[in-house]
Amino acid sequence: MDHKVFRRIILLGLACLVLYFLVHRTDAIQANVSRRDSIQYWAGGKLLVRHQNPYDLAKVSELERSEGYQGDRPLVIRTPPWSLFLFIPLGLLNAFWAWLLWIIASLACLVIAMRICWQIYAGDTDAQSSFSLVGYTFAPVPACLVAGQMGLLLLIGLLLFFRHESRRPFLAGASLILPFAKPHLLSLFWVVLLLWILWRKKYAVTCGFATALVAATAVAMAFDPGIFRDYRNFIPQAAIGGELIPAVSGVIRAIFFRRMFWVQFLPLALALIWCVPYFLKNRGTWDWRQHAPALMVVSVLTTPYAWLSDEVVLLPAILQAVMWIYSVRKNLTVTARLVIALFAGLNALLLLILSFKIPFATGIYFWSSLVWFSFYFYGRRLGSSLQTSTTRGDVN
Repeated sequence: MDHKVFRRIILLGLACLVLYFLVHRTDAIQANVSRRDSIQYWAGGKLLVRHQNPYDLAKVSELERSEGYQGDRPLVIRTPPWSLFLFIPLGLLNAFWAWLLWIIASLACLVIAMRICWQIYAGDTDAQSSFSLVGYTFAPVPACLVAGQMGLLLLIGLLLFFRHESRRPFLAGASLILPFAKPHLLSLFWVVLLLWILWRKKYAVTCGFATALVAATAVAMAFDPGIFRDYRNFIPQAAIGGELIPAVSGVIRAIFFRRMFWVQFLPLALALIWCVPYFLKNRGTWDWRQHAPALMVVSVLTTPYAWLSDEVVLLPAILQAVMWIYSVRKNLTVTARLVIALFAGLNALLLLILSFKIPFATGIYFWSSLVWFSFYFYGRRLGSSLQTSTTRGDVN
């Protein structure tokens, strides 16, 4: 039997199993929908469709509690108005079908992201099994899917930019509207993007991004003309400064500087000092596919606000590191193998904690970004050592 035909049969069989599961477990699934973060996207979309304020705590709470939500505070969309176009389709459905649509879209983004990463970082190697295993078991991936968060949509926007910026710059710029839904998450990326546009005069990218931003904002304002006023009024009510943010900066502040919210931004300030020289050093040969992952891991490590599910945007960096390590697999020392096993064990530990359904807000996951940062730069060092040894071999 042809390999492609066999694969299609397998996929069809899996689709049938999923459909069977959904039909026979609908009641149980509906009971859990209110426990997913996607309930806020549905509630916000529902209010927008009704031409109401999606940031209204009272109205959001009423909608969520009608679906069984039992939290002390309602889950309200915290992303800015230009992100709201993503949630309008959810408002046309009930909470269950909105969640299902969101999960299907997220899974589609994951599959497409894996394919793009393979094309960028793997090429013609025979690393398919290792590549897929690491990609699909990367702890933020199931965290994002289980929580019903939007990280995979941010990721696909970044990868579309990487894929198209050289040949289709307008489309590449437009795709950045997706990660711009959470601009704080990849702060260094945006700083370097601005420097790169000015240095290379990539104004087509700017036009694409500006067009998408205007269009997304116009869609939100068409449903709620006062959307920016509503968002501005919501920010003080969100009370982010009083929350424990499960990021490295948030935990440092909670332990040592509880009342000093500004301390949460110090790691990012230090990272900004690093990123400008990093770009200037590489500006002559700057390649977003190769150089951006370093910006991303440092951004996520130092961001003042992030959750484990947001860290799914680091999938390209993790897979790039995997391919560096795979390229030197035959020359790895015992120490290197133990270090790699340690990283794998830490990822498995995060998956284990996730399986116990421990909430992100407890702060127990705060060290995850340290793991991805360390793994990326360790893989980079191994890859650099191979390149150096190969160059010396050529010279000799």
